[in-house]
Amino acid sequence: MIPLVGDISNHNRPPLLPDRYPTGDFFVCDILDAAPKSDMASMEHPVFSLSTKPDHRVRRYENGPNYIQIAPSHRGLATVHDRDVLIFCISQVMAALKEGRRIGNTLRFKAYDFLKATNRMTNGQAYGLLRDTFERLQGTQITTNIATGGVEQWEVFGLVDRAKVIRETRDGRMIDVEITLSDWVFNAIKSNDVLTISREYFRLRKPLERRLYELARKHCGTKANWKISLDLLQRKCGSHSNSREFRRLVSAIVRADEEHHHMPDYSLSLESDYLVFQSRGTVPGNGNRQSPGAMVGELDPDTYETARALAPGWDVYVLEQEWREWMTEPPRNPDAAFLGFCRKRGPCRR
Repeated sequence: MIPLVGDISNHNRPPLLPDRYPTGDFFVCDILDAAPKSDMASMEHPVFSLSTKPDHRVRRYENGPNYIQIAPSHRGLATVHDRDVLIFCISQVMAALKEGRRIGNTLRFKAYDFLKATNRMTNGQAYGLLRDTFERLQGTQITTNIATGGVEQWEVFGLVDRAKVIRETRDGRMIDVEITLSDWVFNAIKSNDVLTISREYFRLRKPLERRLYELARKHCGTKANWKISLDLLQRKCGSHSNSREFRRLVSAIVRADEEHHHMPDYSLSLESDYLVFQSRGTVPGNGNRQSPGAMVGELDPDTYETARALAPGWDVYVLEQEWREWMTEPPRNPDAAFLGFCRKRGPCRR
């Protein structure tokens, strides 16, 4: 008897085709409203170049018994703007940890999602620059005895172990990207050696402005103020300018902040040979600041109806309270963020 088409009764094979693209060996980034976070080790030490041109100088920074040496590839050192990739990856993994999801040091994400989350253009040039970013992150070699996650290791490593494009459009734009973080970065994530940073960080134009914010966020934190000598500040920034030029660059940022108040979380002022940071009271954890959930206004009434459909069986007002307690900073679109929270909950299983 000839078997009917689709009849598998006479064959020793499973009814399903094999899963040709398993996702168990990497973490998929899909939390688009994740709070930006950065690892404290590279916020403390001058890992990234401030230059907007290829920087091929080897740099070494020492602080007591600790040291870090950064060597460039043929593409130059990884830059402060290249760091956005690590911030995006760290933010995604930390958000997943908070949700109790399984994580790994290999991540897959859509290039468009990264460009949007870090306030970048999404044109062809942006995709091309992103490819260069991956090469600098992988090629920049670090030698250090600075511990991350309580683990001190001596070895030479890149900021990312590997980066590749999974799919491309016909015009060469990246769609899916896969990155394997170095143990140095991943140890910081697993041990929660990270800090939440402002989304306004991605709007800062100058690399030095971003570096000043990182240092303020690390050292001033939720304190009222923090000051640092310009000499030590220059070393922590990794600036190769002479002292006079560095003072001029810092002074220009101070004047711009006095006029536009554009620096996130902290205002800046110069006192003799010191740069002083004053908290604006907007950093999470500051006693003068409302919790992020309390800062979000009332949701649209229609949002609750949609929430009930996305999470049947749940009390949507209980879910709303959990969502407000869960968030680390006010989302850009509260209604969409709450619905995303409900979608992940799904039907109530009693």
